[in-house]
Amino acid sequence: MKTPTSVFTAFEWPFWKAYGIQMRPYLLFVSGAAGATGIAMGSQGDEAVWKWCLTFLPLFLGYGFGQALTDCFQTDTDKLSAPYRPLSQEIISIRSVLITSVLGLLLSGLILFWLHPLSFIFSLTAVVGLSTYSYIKRHFWFGGPFYNGWIVALLPMMGYFGVRVSTDWEFPSAYYGYILLTLISYANFVLIGYLKDIEADRATNYRTFPVVYGWTKTVWVGDLFVLLSLLLFWLQPLGERWFWFFGVTGTTVMVFGQVAAHLTSEKNEVGALIPIKSTVRGFILLHLAVIVQFQPDWYWIALVFYALFEWALYKRPSAYQV
Repeated sequence: MKTPTSVFTAFEWPFWKAYGIQMRPYLLFVSGAAGATGIAMGSQGDEAVWKWCLTFLPLFLGYGFGQALTDCFQTDTDKLSAPYRPLSQEIISIRSVLITSVLGLLLSGLILFWLHPLSFIFSLTAVVGLSTYSYIKRHFWFGGPFYNGWIVALLPMMGYFGVRVSTDWEFPSAYYGYILLTLISYANFVLIGYLKDIEADRATNYRTFPVVYGWTKTVWVGDLFVLLSLLLFWLQPLGERWFWFFGVTGTTVMVFGQVAAHLTSEKNEVGALIPIKSTVRGFILLHLAVIVQFQPDWYWIALVFYALFEWALYKRPSAYQV
């Protein structure tokens, strides 16, 4: 067994390479898309580019810091379901990952505080949620997806207020539907993601929905989540050409993923791969559609963003982990 990296050697390149794997870089685009949705909603067109970038950076990286933080509390199941991860292999220590994650989240929070105090309050609330997520996942069969969902649903609001003036403390009620879209579509990603971990979660006493009720009922609930997500998306005001491109593509991908989950004969991590990738792709595509709805000129940024996501997803270290 490899010797865990000490926190005192965390400044060395091997630690950061391992920590980067632990962050799941391909999923940074999930929080990035959610946060950028808020930035697009809050932008009035006269903000400096640096303010957009400074708001986006902690929201993009925050998912990775949060993933690594929660991993520190569920190494038991990860050693069975995700043995490739550095924490599972014990090539980096829980202590070093915990400290690095907390410091990363703290720095992100300070940036958001400087931009807007309300963004900082939301980020602090999200950190509390992340630190208690593993307990919810272990003990409450239906708590995990929604508990994770409300944390991610804070990201658009952080992005919105990050680009607003500090005296603006009101989130428009007309945008509540987009927050619900983030919550429900991400909850589905979490729920369907549990399908690949059924045996590991059962062995380590995590009472997730698939462990308690099985594959088929989980997929049916996922169908409901997809339906609600698409209703929330398509009942909002419609945009121009690029909105339709991202929206129709995201809708098609999400429906395809659910059909694949119903039809697969392999009810394990192999059969879960296409449905899980479809939920994360659909989440990002629908949020990119909302972004270009509010900021049509950002279509080229959305295209580059999605291309980078697909590249990162392709380069992930394990083909059966998303």
